[in-house]
Amino acid sequence: MKEPTMQLINNLNHEQIKVRLASLTELVRQINSGELPVSKSTGSVNNHIHTTYSFSPYSPTKAVWMAYNAGLTTAGIMDHDSISGAEEFTAAGKIISLATTIGIECRADFSQTPLNGRLINNPDQKSIAYLALHGIPHSQIGKVTDFFTPYRQERNIRNQKMVARLNDLFAPHNIHLSFDQDVKPLSMAQAGGSITERHILFALAHKLITTYGRGRVLVDFLKNTLKLEFGKKLEDYLLDSDNRYYPYDLLGVLKGDLVKAFYIPATAECPDIRDVIRLSQEIGSISAYAYLGDVGDSVTGDKKSQKFEDDYLDLLFAVLQDLGFNAITYMPSRNTLTQLLRLKSLCQQHGFFEISGEDINSPRQSFICDALLQKEFTNLIDSTWALIGHERVATKDISQGMFQPQAIAKYPELGDRIAYFKEIGRKQQ
Repeated sequence: MKEPTMQLINNLNHEQIKVRLASLTELVRQINSGELPVSKSTGSVNNHIHTTYSFSPYSPTKAVWMAYNAGLTTAGIMDHDSISGAEEFTAAGKIISLATTIGIECRADFSQTPLNGRLINNPDQKSIAYLALHGIPHSQIGKVTDFFTPYRQERNIRNQKMVARLNDLFAPHNIHLSFDQDVKPLSMAQAGGSITERHILFALAHKLITTYGRGRVLVDFLKNTLKLEFGKKLEDYLLDSDNRYYPYDLLGVLKGDLVKAFYIPATAECPDIRDVIRLSQEIGSISAYAYLGDVGDSVTGDKKSQKFEDDYLDLLFAVLQDLGFNAITYMPSRNTLTQLLRLKSLCQQHGFFEISGEDINSPRQSFICDALLQKEFTNLIDSTWALIGHERVATKDISQGMFQPQAIAKYPELGDRIAYFKEIGRKQQ
């Protein structure tokens, strides 16, 4: 008997990879037979999709399914400190004929650079910055795993200390979290995934719902007892007891104000930036600094007013170039056009490859970035196809990658290299 479509979709988040991929295979069969509609492609791309291997409602297979149904032409996996979901993500892309790319996001220590003591792109800590390794050759997945495994272990030591600190804060309210019983099961740590502050707060969100229920009592506790500040939109979400995204919306409220109360600075879990760049060069990936930019009136409404890199952007670019970065990755929906045009100009001056990606880790987020339709950002679609071309070529032979000496010698101009690798990416759809 044919399995109902909704059950197949639910199975995309099944605990077993083989069930997830088999369910996707059957969904594709239903699409090909006309039982399900074919997704209409928007031509859009997204290189920054988180999965359950960091924090997300989506397994790698479910993430690919969501990307396909959103109309993405390409999709890229980007988990924190973990590449363990990459092979499944790639396999799912092949099943549904969606071009994919793989990468990893991490934090690195910039304290031994001229950026020491500055708030860079990490709202929680100075001298620590987020970056991404894009287009990782598939032959190098094992080496990437080996590099980041000890850093995930160090992170979990800090995670347990933060849970203890959070328990001290909530002891007067008779709320207690167990790292092993409440936090860890929400992650894919047993399969090489990472555990982040979001996991801790998600576990807390579930405890709060169990204790106070959904609705007015919980909202009053958050506002009047915990003194958390959040807007009417989030309050309305939390007053709606039938809200299917309730735990995620509660997480959004907790993340806004509570992190600073239990946060412990990350040290041993953040590799020195030069070690990360050295790894990127060894494995033939594309190293990319993740631009955040000052937040005034937040374009997306989910960030408080805060200053980051904009006051010293020229220095930042000089440091990144000196370190050997290849690219800048940014989210067009997160910043003003003025910020982004300045960023693009500096990328051109310093010869940095531009990569786009909308950070997907919540069920309310759209996989589509409308800003990519603006003429100023159409190059980000071309760069994504070049990224895919690079990854395919480098998987066969690292020495042929986009930023390897052979490619640079053949195409000294970055624009020519992008055009070359873009054609490779598109030809192998």
